[in-house]
Amino acid sequence: MIPFLDLKLQHGALEPELAEAARRVIASGQFVLGEHNAAFEAAFAAFCGCPHAVTVNTGTSALHLALLAAGVRPGDEVITTPSTFVATVAAIQYAGATARLVDIDPETWTMNPALLEAAITPRTKAIVPVHLHGRLADMAPIMAIARAHDLTVIEDAAQAHGAELDGRRAGAIGDIGCFSFYPGKNLGACGEGGAVTTHRADLAARVRLLRDWGQERKYLHVEKGFNYRLDELQAALLNVKLPHLQSWTQMRRHAAARYDRNLAGAGVQQPAPPRGRNHVYHVYAVRVSDRDTVRAKLAPDVGTNIHYPIPVHLQPAYADLGYGRGDFPASELLADETLSLPMFPGITDEQVDAVCDALRDVCKTRSSLHGKAA
Repeated sequence: MIPFLDLKLQHGALEPELAEAARRVIASGQFVLGEHNAAFEAAFAAFCGCPHAVTVNTGTSALHLALLAAGVRPGDEVITTPSTFVATVAAIQYAGATARLVDIDPETWTMNPALLEAAITPRTKAIVPVHLHGRLADMAPIMAIARAHDLTVIEDAAQAHGAELDGRRAGAIGDIGCFSFYPGKNLGACGEGGAVTTHRADLAARVRLLRDWGQERKYLHVEKGFNYRLDELQAALLNVKLPHLQSWTQMRRHAAARYDRNLAGAGVQQPAPPRGRNHVYHVYAVRVSDRDTVRAKLAPDVGTNIHYPIPVHLQPAYADLGYGRGDFPASELLADETLSLPMFPGITDEQVDAVCDALRDVCKTRSSLHGKAA
């Protein structure tokens, strides 16, 4: 079977370096906010093209602290999209704010800038565009609208490490960038992790303060903060992985280009072609009608996934947002039809071809059956 994701392949190649990094941390006796953390913050900031990166324990914590650093408070509103993992909206609620949702562009599958102006109210404080599947949201018009209304832009870049547009990388385009290092991400820890990036020293300083109990120095708590620190072991392992991220991204792009060619005319819908290098293919997804049946037929030979089968506004836990079915038709259609295909560094051309052949066969069989039924 072709796996959806193969972390063993990645870690097997790096095992000696990862083991040595772990050994050094254990030998040092420094397990929280030590030299490995500082080194990773500097290296990741440089990678993103920002002067500041602050590590935290999860991508959700990155979003939470970014919102607080931006001055989001109870009673404020923050605009984002329902086509995302629930953490994006959860973090807004953690800050005491209300999430106002706008639909995605049906062609790009990211936030539709044409819908932003209508969602802005006097209570709006920030916009959180989501770089879904590793593709940058349409940041130029989003930034222009934000500047016109004096709003902070917080990039949810949890899936977009290294995506770039016009020489700027994800996390360096908006006011603040938020990353996840969950193991399956393009840059993944061997556990949980996250980071906030920014050009602004004041925002970085506030995030740094809030992640460590609001301590200005040990036992002097000037704010009510959180225990959101990234542990030293994860920082050390991320230091081993970061130098490989560019080559891993090239592998993903190579596989995505092969998928694009092989699936042309296969009976699936692909998103609009990316602009330049603004997609790093954390996920390679297509839209296909009767998705669950197609997935079941592929299951014996091809591992697949769904990102995400229920948009946030239809999740029972987020009924308090006040939305219902039909409010965001593009997001709902994507949730009903999206199918994520195998994508990971090291996936071979032969594996991609086999996935495409299997998907084409399933779609062809379905078309024939539908034709007979008609």
